[in-house]
Amino acid sequence: MFVEVVLNTPLRQRFTYALGQDEKASVGLRAVVPFGNREVTAYIVGITDHVEPVGYVIRPLKRLIDKEPLFGEREIELAGWMSRFYLCSEGEALSTMIPGGRREIEVPSMVVGDEDLEYGDFTLSEEQRRAVDSICDGEENLHYLYGVTGSGKSEVFLRVAQRMIDSGRQAIYLVPEITLTHQLARQVSQRFEGKVAILHSGMTPSQRLSAWRKIRRGEVSLAIGARSAVFAPFEKLALIIIDEEHEHAYKSGSNPRYHARQVAQRRVGEHGAKLVMGSATPSMEAFLMMEEGKVVRHLLPRRVAGGGEPQVTVVNMLTEQRMLSRTLVTRMKATLDAGRQVILFLNRRGFSYFFHCRSCGFEMVCPHCSVAMTYHKDKDRMVCHYCGNSRKPMEVCPECHSVDVGYGGFGTEMVEQEVSRMFPDARIARLDTDSAKEKSMVTDVLNEFREGNLDILLGTQMVAKGLNFPKVDLVGIVLADSALNLPDFRSQERTFNLIVQVSGRAGRYNANGRVVVQTFHPDNNAIRLATGGDPEEFYRQELAARKESAFPPYTRLVNFVIRGRSKEKCAQGIESLRLMVGSCIEGLKDVCTDPLDVPDILGTAPCPIEKIAGNWRYHLVLRGYRIARVLQIASTVHQQFKVSSGLYLEIDVDPLHLL
Repeated sequence: MFVEVVLNTPLRQRFTYALGQDEKASVGLRAVVPFGNREVTAYIVGITDHVEPVGYVIRPLKRLIDKEPLFGEREIELAGWMSRFYLCSEGEALSTMIPGGRREIEVPSMVVGDEDLEYGDFTLSEEQRRAVDSICDGEENLHYLYGVTGSGKSEVFLRVAQRMIDSGRQAIYLVPEITLTHQLARQVSQRFEGKVAILHSGMTPSQRLSAWRKIRRGEVSLAIGARSAVFAPFEKLALIIIDEEHEHAYKSGSNPRYHARQVAQRRVGEHGAKLVMGSATPSMEAFLMMEEGKVVRHLLPRRVAGGGEPQVTVVNMLTEQRMLSRTLVTRMKATLDAGRQVILFLNRRGFSYFFHCRSCGFEMVCPHCSVAMTYHKDKDRMVCHYCGNSRKPMEVCPECHSVDVGYGGFGTEMVEQEVSRMFPDARIARLDTDSAKEKSMVTDVLNEFREGNLDILLGTQMVAKGLNFPKVDLVGIVLADSALNLPDFRSQERTFNLIVQVSGRAGRYNANGRVVVQTFHPDNNAIRLATGGDPEEFYRQELAARKESAFPPYTRLVNFVIRGRSKEKCAQGIESLRLMVGSCIEGLKDVCTDPLDVPDILGTAPCPIEKIAGNWRYHLVLRGYRIARVLQIASTVHQQFKVSSGLYLEIDVDPLHLL
């Protein structure tokens, strides 16, 4: 007997190995096999007693890892689709889906406190009830809960899931962050007692394996997790929920570069299930699908816990000579005096985000990346947030030898220092990648804040999404402009999303919510419409601009990046790639009658961040109106383009940024 296996390598082929006489294998098991001069993990996708002649000696597999299958034909078919769409191998796709653990370790059970039961048993609003009935009873399989922050989208999700589970079927609930996974798991642990499994990358491989096996055996009915939970191997899948659908965390940053929304759409089509998405700030792709009637829109216009829309004040920082405006400081003092809580948001960690010479303008840039290094005062080090390189701050300019050197800009660390100076009696916590080194630290801080043991919570995107704090009356956005200056077509969308989402943390249970937005660009459309409470107008304007410039969601993009240690070789490589893609486009012109069927090249250039971790980066962006034609060219490149030694080609289908 022989087994067909796929490997977690870029090689897009199956390999054949021989089974020993006493070995009994089946599709869905993992095995250890010899590959070259090493041993690797393989995924068994076929078994046969006859093989056609192959160009290599068929070797026996070493041993089986599993006693029962981890995947079946559905997962193999999904891996095949991912291989074709995201241009990876079947083995790379399966490796992304299947946990890597060898033995099962139980995940510690959630301890449920009274504060976690606040969503318990309350009467749905008319809009919520209508949404639940329409989703469960309707024929359509794509739905969107479009509602303001605090409008009770989570409760609608859970009521729909309850109906599906009560009918003997199963559901997947996706959230963008691991932190939100824990919060959600606590909230539903009593409602679906003993029926919940958690899947996310923060768990150990053995813990994920244990949860995966429970799902596969049918021991649980609801899987909760971040992006990778979309692969949960339910046989009776009836529902996939994507909370905060707009979040970029749903897109994988490494190969295969899949988007959980696209995988979810594929899975609900196969299972005849329903996909229910939700957000106060839908992605442009989702909003256009709603406008075109491809997705059923369910409006939730009111906050359900008694809160009103927060009052928003925009402060023009051009008239201020300080980090925290007089308006924000006054509001913070009034909020703290009333015994209420404050959230401060700044999407930039560190103390200051560049260190420069005031005499000649020299800026301290990472020697391995084309980005400014960030000063971290607690370590007294300059740190690159891309490659991790660190060094002592300069005291003398290496260009002009001036000693007039110092900080520029500010990060969460500097804001924390300033807030501590201005409010010495306040209990303050900072949440960012630097402060949250331990996995439990984020959860501990959020719990302390929820229980009222902290007065001010300062952070980056960790505090911006999906969190529900009853005592928060004031949200301060320290600088709303951080995403505006990125050379990327989604920068306006990102800015709008962040302002609306962060503002939504204020006043969820009363009418006292206040938001202060500090900006140097008060007239910018994204900032003006996000703070003016007119999201529909923002979507109309942004979609019109995207249509005029032929950018997504009206077109589809593929970003080809060539990286390597030699700048000259990268430039030569991208030119060779341009010639090949150009030849493919010319070939399509001969067979396509509709000009819209033919993709075009947006251009070849150094990436906006030209160098990361010592690798130079050049890219080519392919654009087209028909995804099939775009993928046809991208697939040809993937299979036939050979990069020079020392160069690497990365292909990103439907990229979320072009940096």
